[in-house]
Amino acid sequence: MAVTLYHGSKNGLDGKIKPISRKLCDFGQGFYMGKSKEQPSTLICNYPNSVLYTLELDDSNLKTVTLPLNLDWALFVAYNRGKIPESQKTIISNTLALIENADIIKGYIANDRMYVVLDRFFDGEITDKALVESLSALKLGIQYVAVTQKACDSIKILEESKFTKDERNSLIIKSEENRQTGISLANQICRQYRREGKYFDEIISE
Repeated sequence: MAVTLYHGSKNGLDGKIKPISRKLCDFGQGFYMGKSKEQPSTLICNYPNSVLYTLELDDSNLKTVTLPLNLDWALFVAYNRGKIPESQKTIISNTLALIENADIIKGYIANDRMYVVLDRFFDGEITDKALVESLSALKLGIQYVAVTQKACDSIKILEESKFTKDERNSLIIKSEENRQTGISLANQICRQYRREGKYFDEIISE
């Protein structure tokens, strides 16, 4: 089945699409695509040579694994961002088994709102209970990550566009608004669940 997705690039794509994002990304190295234009746009709006791509992914012959929005998702993101050392990766063993041999990993993205809440969890400011409640409250976007070359070869570029200066400025404002919304929500949930659940350091030390 073909699905329309979006990808933001700071300087534009050069050559063949490959699963070679920077290492410390939500689901590890891959080629990241979103279901909406806004999320990739707010990530690249500060760069004058940035390009937004409209893509078509044909996933009919690909193994796609969907990650549910829960604590395991958050811990997998933590691992891929270097918050959990290799010596403690058994904490995500169920997720690693789930995504084995996957071509596409599909799941919720840690967007502008979620970055704030995740960082507070990783830094030991809020518990897993507060985090899960935050996940339920925030409207997170869906991302598709092509983690194999086979998956990347199934992606077709439909359109590419650049932002005007006014569009970039508008997106920068939108990104900050989203971040402030996340901060406000995190503060509310932190107060509500300050005595419930476990903290990040307690979870990874078990």
